Amino acid sequence: MPDRTYEFVQLDVFTRTPLTGNALAVFTDARGLNDDEIQALAREMNLSETTFVFPRDPAIEAKEGKKVRIFTVAEELPFAGHPTLGTALLLSASDSPTDSRESAEVTLDLKGGKIPVRFTAKSENSGRKRVDGQVFGEMRQRDPEFG
Repeated sequence: MPDRTYEFVQLDVFTRTPLTGNALAVFTDARGLNDDEIQALAREMNLSETTFVFPRDPAIEAKEGKKVRIFTVAEELPFAGHPTLGTALLLSASDSPTDSRESAEVTLDLKGGKIPVRFTAKSENSGRKRVDGQVFGEMRQRDPEFG
């Protein structure tokens, strides 16, 4: 891989205690990476999942959602729960960190389809957009397909 710099954030999903919960790496701007490089980075992270965000024009994001790809150390996944919630919370917080509304929704455009994720504060005093605060997230996903 040529010398380039890509920033990532490591999150602990489903916990308020650092170094517990489900670990997740989020590459916040993966533009310029090819599929082999993405898979190599996911393998290097060595976590259950790593997500890669591909920012695009705000008008497209408003209509289509934020483009995100989810990878394990071995393959790309169309959908997975904790990386969807963790990535959505990070993107929601980075969009407007001073916003103190009680709830917000961000849509992720995943390989498996568009997934809207809604966040609400656990209490009026917690502030919904603080990644380190207590926030409740719920997502609407496609119906399961069996056998």
